[in-house]
Amino acid sequence: MEVSAMEEALPKATARRKGGLRTIPFIISNEIFEKVATFGLTANMILYLTERYLMSSAVATVVLYFWNAISNFLPIFGAVLADARLGRFRVIALGSCVSLFGMCLLCLTAILPVYKKTPECAAAARPESGCVVLPWQLPLLFTSFALMSLGSGGIRPCTLAFGADQLDKRDNSAKNVRTLQTFFNWYYTVLGLSIVFAATIIVYIQQARGWVVGFAVPVVLMVTALTLFLLGSPFYVKVASDRSVIIGFMQVLVASYKNRHEPLPPETADSSSFYNKAGCKPRTPTNKLRYLNRAGVLRNPSKEVSPDGAACDPWRLCTVQQVEDTKAVIRVLPIWSTGIMPGVIVGQQMFPTLQAKTMERTVGKMEIPAASFGVFAILTLTVWVAVYDRVLVRPLSRLTGHARGLSLRQRMGAGLALFAVAMAVAAHTESVRRAAAIAQELRDPGHPDEPVHMSAMKLVPQHCLTGLAEGLNLIGQIEFYYSEFPKTMSSIGVSLLALGLGFGAVLGSAIVGVIGAGTRSGGHDGWLPNNLNRGHYDYYYLVLAVLCTANVVYFMVCGWAYGEEGQNRVVAADAEAEDDKVEEHKAVII
Repeated sequence: MEVSAMEEALPKATARRKGGLRTIPFIISNEIFEKVATFGLTANMILYLTERYLMSSAVATVVLYFWNAISNFLPIFGAVLADARLGRFRVIALGSCVSLFGMCLLCLTAILPVYKKTPECAAAARPESGCVVLPWQLPLLFTSFALMSLGSGGIRPCTLAFGADQLDKRDNSAKNVRTLQTFFNWYYTVLGLSIVFAATIIVYIQQARGWVVGFAVPVVLMVTALTLFLLGSPFYVKVASDRSVIIGFMQVLVASYKNRHEPLPPETADSSSFYNKAGCKPRTPTNKLRYLNRAGVLRNPSKEVSPDGAACDPWRLCTVQQVEDTKAVIRVLPIWSTGIMPGVIVGQQMFPTLQAKTMERTVGKMEIPAASFGVFAILTLTVWVAVYDRVLVRPLSRLTGHARGLSLRQRMGAGLALFAVAMAVAAHTESVRRAAAIAQELRDPGHPDEPVHMSAMKLVPQHCLTGLAEGLNLIGQIEFYYSEFPKTMSSIGVSLLALGLGFGAVLGSAIVGVIGAGTRSGGHDGWLPNNLNRGHYDYYYLVLAVLCTANVVYFMVCGWAYGEEGQNRVVAADAEAEDDKVEEHKAVII
């Protein structure tokens, strides 16, 4: 198999003097502190917006949905910047600095006064009774959100791919596949533990010591993260950026369109009918997405190819490898679209926080913060990843013949099914909670702070199911994109998960808006009012369960159409055979 122009920029595994396991502590430490800082801010944000900025639950939820969406859209741009221009190391460092500045601004919103000094506000027993938010506070808040989103756009798509660069040997051997899977799994295990810390300790600090101290701690942690990452700089493998990553993709699309009226060679045609880079092993393109093969068809070699072997017009003639790399990206898109619905589920965790706030949260003598119940999802994800990697992979691989145990699509499909089950369980739990609230006559607005006589631990099963679904589907998506994309598009591949979550956040916001507006009529509050006891959040969860079920069916169709996995990575034997023919390129040490 031909080594693509995009992949030649990578260092040969045998010549690698940098990277390896010694770099992983620096990368993982950076990610741990960054995640603790980021999640420590977002976990409790629904309460910050409703209590300090006097937003309604619905408005605060939409704000957080859009913040989540922007944070998940921007990584695709950070990935393109890393793969095509600056390199992953620089983008991670730059993103960390921008995110740190955003956190400082958020801390400033907690330090500065938020309400206008009026007699009505001074006399009000509760801020919502007579206080008005200062006009400059919201712009400052939203600026901090924007900067943190911009910073995460550089960190999220690059950190995982950058860590894998230190270990990946560029082949599809069982040993390399297993090494990368172990790295991905333990990467998420460590990140899961860091998020558990954020959802408990940081959230507790915010509740016990106030917002100023609670927001200052993440700032200190982010400074630590950036420092640790920069300290490891001399040891990293820093793969050179390659502008042809994006240009080559566009050239294939343009060339196939320009040649749309030209006939295709028969399926039995040999490699002489197609353009292959000089010095590389000749090959023919696959018959999947055969329309794109027009970009690589040779019709008049003497006029189309220069004496040095380069295409005279690269926007009309592309190499077979360019065509296959483009196909790899396009073929992934239908399966990627099934990751939008998980984004809706992951993004709507504000509602379980509001539910927990209305329930009894005391365990022994300790009251669990409402935002900390999400820790059960992370703990489940963490335990699942560890058990799967250490216990289940070997016996499963003997049964299935896959080095990963279950295939990536099997794991992704199982995760999607569990998302549907989690939403059905959430609907049942909310129905029981609402019935208990009605029995206590808590629909009356005069009892805003009185808890329902029902333990918030009843929310744990839905959180655990969601965490298991994330462990199967989201980690499966990351591995799938990383393994199916050309190597130097790894950051772009990894960023597809965040992009899907971003679209999911937008879709989730739309669902909340439509349900809120469509069910509110006359004197009725609709399904999603501020007072959960007067609404029907259980119906909302049922809608999500139905959508998740439909998504599972759609995924099965997409998976069947995709075909076999793992055909887009460079096979070790082919790569070694071609290394004698192509010019050796080494990683640029920035």
